[in-house]
Formats: sequence, structure tokens, C-alpha cells
Amino acid sequence: MNVPFWKMHGAGNDFILVDDRAQTFPGDPDTVRALTAPTYGIGSEGLILIQPSDRADFRMRFYNPDGNEVEMCGNGARCVARLACEIGVAPASMRFDTVAGEIAAEVLEEDRVRLTMTPPKDWKLNAKLELPGGPFPYHFVNSGVPHVVAEVGDVDGVDLLTLGAAVRYHDDFKPAGTNLNLIQVTGPDSLKVRTYERGVEGETLACGTGMVACGLVAGILERVRTPVHITCASGDVLEVDYTPVEGGGAEKVTLTGPAVHVFRGEIDL
Repeated sequence: MNVPFWKMHGAGNDFILVDDRAQTFPGDPDTVRALTAPTYGIGSEGLILIQPSDRADFRMRFYNPDGNEVEMCGNGARCVARLACEIGVAPASMRFDTVAGEIAAEVLEEDRVRLTMTPPKDWKLNAKLELPGGPFPYHFVNSGVPHVVAEVGDVDGVDLLTLGAAVRYHDDFKPAGTNLNLIQVTGPDSLKVRTYERGVEGETLACGTGMVACGLVAGILERVRTPVHITCASGDVLEVDYTPVEGGGAEKVTLTGPAVHVFRGEIDL
């Protein structure tokens, strides 16, 4: 079975994309793991399928490199929006389904895409987690997938792999687990962020829903003003904007950033 694919990245977060409107792609964990493997496969931090939808322009299905399907991916959503527009699946202003809910997207100039995200939920601010090293202050929000956000003085001075694994697998977040984002305030409307991503089980150069979670938490806590400009590990800058909701929370959440082609090809499954 020969399958055409596109390799794209959003701020260094890279994906394999497949036009699966015929719904013939075998989305089993073994196939996903084989294709996303960096040495023996194509290599990526996720695999995305474009499938039909009864209520939107198309359906986006996203798989982590561990083979598990997850709710959403902000960087992947920008990439799939650009590709869907280019291959005639959707117009430049579109809507598509995800497990997390319906996403609106607009393909802009200079390889950039703006997403209108699903409403954030499950807020938990100023909480503490018991870790082997002692109490760990954190905030939590589900911005499409679950994210822990913690502010530190210097994101580069933290052992992210050790801390990220401890938080990701903590009993408080079982069974699904969580991502961990460390934020450093760098200006009145800017942050620097590093992210440990579940499913990747390590640091990622960028995580779209993670950037949204960081922008929301830092904004709601009045650490920065909106729109928030967030520098991720790749060096790219993503923009997060939202409208505060009276009584707490946010709505009309947007994420704007790059969606870039790397190469296209065909693989024999």
C-alpha cells in the first residue's frame, strides 16, 4: 500500500500529514510508531490524518509518536489547515473537527495560520503538587489537551526531562497524564517557554496547545498583557490572544504562528 504524505512543521514541531478522505489509512499504533520513528521511519512528533466530516470542512485526527490518538495539537492544526487549503479540501477560512471540538482556522500570508481554539476548561490556579524534591507550585488548564504551567526564573536552568516526567506521570494526573510547560516572563507582553510533551516523552521544540495554556495562565494571573508573544525552544514566536471572562477564564482564544512545508513523498506501508 503506497501512501502519499507531506512533512510539515509548526515552529519546529514536525508532523507527517496524510490525505485520508478515502479512510483507508491503517491508523493502528504499530503503523504510527513505525512512520514517526526518527531513524527507521519518516520521523516526526506526530501523524495527522485529513478525514471527511459531516458538519465541518474536514476532520483532523492526531496521533502521538507512541501510537496513541490524542485530542488536539495546536501546531499540527495550523499545518493541517494550510495543507487542506492548498489541496482544495477547505477554503482559506475554514472549520474542522477534532476530538477536542471544532476548530476555526484562517490561512494568512507568509506561511502563517491563525486558529480559534476550543474554550479552555478545567482551570486550577495556584495549586501545589507533591514531588520527591518537595512541593511544586503550578497552574493547570485544558487548552485542548491537559497542561501544567509553572513559572520559573530561568527556563534554561531547569532539568526539564526529570521534572517533566515526574509531573507527567504523577498520580494526580492519571490515567491520561499531562504536559508540563515552564514559563519565564521576558517582558510586559512576552514569555519564554519550554515544554515536556506526553506521547513524545521529552522536550519538544514547540507545543501549540502548550503555548495557549501558557499565554492564558500568564495573562489571567496578570503576569503579562495580551496579545502574548511566546518564544518557544525552536526560537519561533507564537502569538496567543483571548478575551477574559467575567468571574474567571477566557474565551475567543486564538493562536497564530507558522505552518511550513519540509518535503513530500510516498511510502510503502
